[in-house]
Amino acid sequence: MDRETRLKRLRFRSWHRGTKEADMTVGGFFDRFSSQWNETEIAWYEMLMDEQDVDILAWAMGTAAPPQHVAGPMLTAMQRLDYISIPE
Repeated sequence: MDRETRLKRLRFRSWHRGTKEADMTVGGFFDRFSSQWNETEIAWYEMLMDEQDVDILAWAMGTAAPPQHVAGPMLTAMQRLDYISIPE
């Protein structure tokens, strides 16, 4: 699958997680950073999309320690939460 198709699929999966909080966290992260990702980063994000929302949110908010396969610079960027736009 080419890069553009992979990113389109990931964008859909990012914004259709099941809860508003997960959509804003995961979708917001995708929208802010995905255009800069290399192949390794896309593969990491594809792996992350297979994780449970409750786990992703806990890792992003720092309320649970991430497993080794998730920890790293991408998760650190997600933990900043500075990419989320809160509607008024």
